[in-house]
Amino acid sequence: MHFTGSSLSPCFDFPTSRRLSSSVGICILRGNKAPVLSGLNQSVMGAEHSKDQERRSMVFLRKGPKLPAWEDALLAGREPKSLLKRGLRYVSLSLIMKGMTSTPDFLWGLHEVQKLNLSRNQLVVIPPSLGKLDRLVVLNLGGNCLKCLPKEIGLLRNLKVLFVNMNCLKEVPAELSLCRKLEVLSLSHNCISQLPLSFTDLTSLRKLNLSNNRFVQIPLCIFALRSLDFLHLGSNKLENIAESIQYLVNLQIFIVENNNIRSLPRSLCYISSLELLNADYNAIQSLPDELYLLRRLRRIAWNPMDKGLHIAHNPLARPLPEVVEGGLDVLFNYLRDKKERN
Repeated sequence: MHFTGSSLSPCFDFPTSRRLSSSVGICILRGNKAPVLSGLNQSVMGAEHSKDQERRSMVFLRKGPKLPAWEDALLAGREPKSLLKRGLRYVSLSLIMKGMTSTPDFLWGLHEVQKLNLSRNQLVVIPPSLGKLDRLVVLNLGGNCLKCLPKEIGLLRNLKVLFVNMNCLKEVPAELSLCRKLEVLSLSHNCISQLPLSFTDLTSLRKLNLSNNRFVQIPLCIFALRSLDFLHLGSNKLENIAESIQYLVNLQIFIVENNNIRSLPRSLCYISSLELLNADYNAIQSLPDELYLLRRLRRIAWNPMDKGLHIAHNPLARPLPEVVEGGLDVLFNYLRDKKERN
C-alpha cells in the first residue's frame, strides 16, 4: 500500500554568466572574402592559406562557466522561469528523471514554487538553500540517493505533502517537526530505525508511510499523532504492537505485513474506525477475542488492495486456520463465543 503526489513560482534574475555558457562555440568571423582568380600559382595559394589562418585566429569564443550537460539541455538558453507551470491552484516545477546528480543553482531563486518534483534522479545532497522555497506545499524527493535531509527543511512552514521514499536515509531531522501543516509523509524504503520525539508536534499528519525500513518497535511519537488515518509499517523488524496503538482513534488503514509480530494487542480492537488491517506474513499464532469489535472490517481479504482483515501466511493455532477459511462472520462468531465462555 502506498501513496503518491507533486507545482511552483519564481522571482529572480538569472545570472548572465549562466546564459552565456550555452554560447560557447559561437564564433564571429572577420575578414574579406578572397577574390577567385584563375591560374593561381603556389605563392598566391600560400598567401591565401596565410589569410585563412589569420581569419581563424580572429575567431572569438564567448566563454562562461560550463553547466552540467543535463542542466544545459534543460534550459536550452531559456530563462528558468519558463520551466514553471502555472495551474489554477499551484505553480509547479517537475524535474523528474533528468539524470541530475546535484540540484541546479537556479532552482533556489524560484521563490514562488509551490509544488516541486525532483524524484527519480541521482541526487546525493539537498543543500540548505531548500529553505528559501518557503511557499512549497508539495515536495517530492523520492527515488534518489539522499543520505540526509537539511535542517532547513523546517523552514518550509506551508509544506503539506513530503515524499522522501526510496533513498538512503538513516535518520530524519528533528526540524521536520516544524512543518506543522504536514499532512502526508512517505519515508518508505530507507534505512531508518527511529524518529525524533519532536514528531509529536505533527498534529496535522494524516498519512504516514514507514514501510521497508529498520524499525524494531513502533516509535512512541507516533501514538501522539491522533489525526492519522493511514499508517504503513510493513516490511520492518517489528516484534510487537504496543497497547498504545489504541490512541490512534481515527486510524482507518493499518498495515504491518511482513514483520515478526507474534500477536495483536487487545487494544487494537477498540479502534472502531479500522477498515483495513493487514497483518499478513508475520508470526501470529492467536487472535484477540475482542477482534469482532472491529465492525468496519467487512471480510477476510486476500488481495493486498482490498479492505478487510489480512491474516494470511501466519502460523495460526488450530482451529483458527479452518475458521478463517469460513470467512469473517464465522471468525467473529467464533471469537465472540470464545470470549463469552471465558
